[in-house]
Amino acid sequence: MAGDFVRHRQPWKPEEAAKLRLLAGKGMGLKAIAKALTRSEESVQDRARADGIKIAKLR
Repeated sequence: MAGDFVRHRQPWKPEEAAKLRLLAGKGMGLKAIAKALTRSEESVQDRARADGIKIAKLR
């Protein structure tokens, strides 16, 4: 859908990375974190992996 990836390939800001770390630390799932950060799930997953952040696997 148009507008979903307005931020396609935008660099991560330090405060976004901090928010990712915070939300992941609270046990939020990938989908919820991606929505909160207005990022794709793939982008969030890649950044989390790069930063060594574990994201909860919600069933």
